[in-house]
Formats: sequence, C-alpha cells, structure tokens
Amino acid sequence: MFQDEAGFGRINKPKSCWCEKGIRPTVPCHHIREYRYAYGAVEPETGEGYFLIMPYCNTNCMNAFLEHLSIAYPNDIIVLVCDGATWHKSKGLKIPDNIFLTFIPPYTPEMNPIEQV
Repeated sequence: MFQDEAGFGRINKPKSCWCEKGIRPTVPCHHIREYRYAYGAVEPETGEGYFLIMPYCNTNCMNAFLEHLSIAYPNDIIVLVCDGATWHKSKGLKIPDNIFLTFIPPYTPEMNPIEQV
C-alpha cells in the first residue's frame, strides 16, 4: 500500500476594500487557522484504500493511523510505502507487527500513486 497525508483548512487574511478618499475603513476580521489532515493508504492494483481524518501531521497521529490500519487488515502483511516526512521516520513511531515501512526517494512524489487520489 502507498501512504500519504493531505491537509485541508483555511486561513483568513484581511483584504483591502474601496471607500471614500480620506477615510480609513475598519474591516472586522478573524485570524483563523483551522486544519484537518486526511491520512490515507491505497493499494494501487485494486484501488482499495483506508483513510482516517486526524487533527495534526505528527508522530502521535501517524501512530494512531498505523494502529487503525493494522486493525482494519488483521490477516494481511502490509508493506507501506511512505515519503520522507519526519513523522514517518520518527524514533517514537510504533509500527504494528503486520506493517513494514519502506520509503520512496526524496523529492519524487510522482512515484507515489496516492498523490493522484
């Protein structure tokens, strides 16, 4: 299976607006930064996939994803191909017994089929 994360969110940025000359407008704005991350693993031959929505991209969330992936496929041995994100190679990563990680070369996202999902 090939694995990757995708971030979804919003950032509000104040924008300029038109007003009469000599007047400085007051535009209320919330500075909001909200993100959610879709962790996913796809088997490219069959298209079968497993996805999990997480609040962060870090080692703890990767551990939770690996645990849930292992539970979803308890009778399978999974070779999980990942990119070089730091949380994929963290010393705090807890890899279940039925999952083995391998990595694509740096700066080669085209080698990861899940990038197209």
